[in-house]
Parts: sequence; C-alpha cells; structure tokens
Amino acid sequence: MTIRVLVIDDSAVMRKLLIELINSAPDIEAVGSAPDAHSARDLIKTLNPDVLTLDVQMPKMDGIEFLERLMRLRPMPVVMVSSFTEAGSETTLRALELGAVDFIGKPRMDSAQSTEDYAQELLDKIRAAYGARVRRSVPARELAPLSVNVVPPLIARPVQAGSRIVFVGASTGGTEALKDFLLGIPADCPPILIVQHMPESFTASFAKRLDTLCPPRVIESRGGERLESGTVYVAPGHSHLTIKRSTNGYVTELLKTPPVNRHRPSVDVLFDSAAELLGKNAVGVILTGMGKDGAQGLLRMRQAGARTFGQDEASCVVYGMPREAALVGAVEEVIALDAMSRRVLSVLGKAVA
Repeated sequence: MTIRVLVIDDSAVMRKLLIELINSAPDIEAVGSAPDAHSARDLIKTLNPDVLTLDVQMPKMDGIEFLERLMRLRPMPVVMVSSFTEAGSETTLRALELGAVDFIGKPRMDSAQSTEDYAQELLDKIRAAYGARVRRSVPARELAPLSVNVVPPLIARPVQAGSRIVFVGASTGGTEALKDFLLGIPADCPPILIVQHMPESFTASFAKRLDTLCPPRVIESRGGERLESGTVYVAPGHSHLTIKRSTNGYVTELLKTPPVNRHRPSVDVLFDSAAELLGKNAVGVILTGMGKDGAQGLLRMRQAGARTFGQDEASCVVYGMPREAALVGAVEEVIALDAMSRRVLSVLGKAVA
C-alpha cells in the first residue's frame, strides 16, 4: 500500500525538494502540493491524502492556524516542517500540542546532515505518522502560555550516592507525553533525566516550555550539573546525556560520541549509564516513539535491578520504542500514560495525590 502525501509549503523550491525526496521511496507518493493553506484545503478534499507535510510559516494563514482548524474539522496525520530558529521551535511545540504527529527541520546548507540522511529521516517520519494515533486538537486559546510558572521554585538539594533517580526516554509523540508525565510529578521529586529525540535548536525551547508548565524545575543540561532534587535534566539535541559519580553524589555528563541507533542523544546511552552506576536505585521509563532506541538499555537497567516501565499501546502516538522494549523483556510493567507518574511515584515511595 502506498502512503499518499500532500506537501504544503510557500516556497516553490522547498515543495520541489520535498516532492523529490518523498517520491524516492517505493511506498510513499507525493500526490500534490500547495503554496498556502487555502489551496491546501481544496486539495485535501479532492486528493484525500494520508499524511500532510505542513510548513510552519506561510502567508495568508500560518501553519498553526491552519493546523488548529484541520485538527478540529478533519483530524489527520501531519508532519510539521520547521525552521531551525528559536521562534520556529516554539511554534513547532505549539503545533505538537495541537495534534501534529511529528516535525522535521528544513534542510540547511550549513548542516553536516547529508541529503540521503535527511531524506531517510523525512520518510521515516511520514511512515510513522501514517500509522500514528492522531490526537484531538486542543484549541490554541486553551494552550498554556509560554511564560507562566505554575509553582514557586524550591530550594534544590543535591542527591547523595544511593538515592533514587528516574530516567526517561521518548521520541515521536514524546513532547506531549513527557508534559503529561511531568504534570503528575511533584516539585520535590528525585532527579529526572530525559532523552527526547529532537534537534539541538529545539531542546532549549522544549525544556523552557516544560519548566513553565510542570511543578519540577526543568533545564536543558549543559553538562557538569550536580543532580539535585526537584530538577529535570533534558538532553541537548547535540550530545548524549549520561551521569557520572562525583563527591557524595552524581553529575551530568555530555558526550559527542557517534550516534547510537541513529540518534544523538540516544536513550540507550542514558539508560546504560543508569544501569552501570545505579542498579536497583534507578527507575526507567520508556514512552511513545518510533524505532528501538532504549530497548536494550532498559533491559540492562532491569537486569541490574532497576524498576522499569513502558507506556501502553493504547496511549502511545507511535507504539514503537515501548513495544521493542517489551519484546526483549525490558519492561517490568506496561502502564497507560495517564497512570505513569502515579506508578513511578509509588515506586519511589512518594505520596500520590
């Protein structure tokens, strides 16, 4: 079966490039293209595509407004195409809240990524979107603002050796899943380390966004931070995130070593450091995402004595990473997303509200 894709972008050059890349795959076909939302609306009706690629910034009606209307009236899989800028990343996070399945940056001449690698990433995201569970739109006016912190900051306390620490991995659909998970976590939680597959120009905005919404403090790790209670550390998009021992505790460490499972940061790398250093004092959580990154690392965590949890199929946008982890025996318990934070808190001995 061929996946039918409609390309929506105001740049004729970008439309041509995306169409060529999409049509290079035997199982995917670009059935049409549109320069703006108004043209796209008519083509959706006549072509009935399976997946849209949608430019974030367009004339007449921007991608966010169009996406909001689309997901309200005719929900369908959408992959956003975004510029690598702070404004572009914040707008993309809005799009994911509104129901877009995933996003990809626009190809850049200054990037080390080859055209072949970019094409493979684009095609993988389209395939994942085709099989994804499309979430119902949240009206933009109901989305939380970007600059309101919901709790006062607490005095963070460095954790000592032997303390419990939580490790979380996610990919496609993970930005919203991580938000839902952290909304259930109290401000005085143990340290939480997160790998979310995301380009480096997006992770700072993502961490900032979570920090405005969730009770714990959320930061993008820069390496060398001492692990403290009440703090969530998000891996930057350019490096693997690990931990290492320090005097009476642990600190973050960033590695520019080669990608693992085609990803840097990789969930496996984070989980491996947890298995090696913490053993039974670690808690591992694997959330929605395509591929198998994190499965073997979570297995090593479980073999080292850690408690391990995987998101269930029904609540995943893409049931890939949790499925692969379950298949290899890495998942101790399969948990619905809306119950994940409560289950982790119960293992940590924290009161559940």
